[in-house]
Amino acid sequence: EVHLVESGGGLVQPGGSLRLSCAASAFSFNSRTMKWVRQSPGKGLEWVATISSGSDYTAYVDSVKGRFTISRDNAKNMLFLQMNSLKLDDTAVYYCTTTFGERGQGTQVTVSS
Repeated sequence: EVHLVESGGGLVQPGGSLRLSCAASAFSFNSRTMKWVRQSPGKGLEWVATISSGSDYTAYVDSVKGRFTISRDNAKNMLFLQMNSLKLDDTAVYYCTTTFGERGQGTQVTVSS
């Protein structure tokens, strides 16, 4: 059974930064494309970023391009999301997911002044 545990969320002011982490276990993390998605209050899940198994391909939703960076450490079974220049609209619960939709419990990111 896929096990994903997100961490690193919190309360930050607009313009601030956070680094989200996702610890993966119980599957072949280093062979799987991984994603970050988010869900804002009253909204559906929104795809944020994707990274291929070997980190040679990344993609981002337009609203975070140039501000967020997805990365991974296959030796440690870890996925990351570096978030800079955070905006109010980035407030959401962030989840790391596999391409099959398996995800963890999420980590709350709140951007507020």
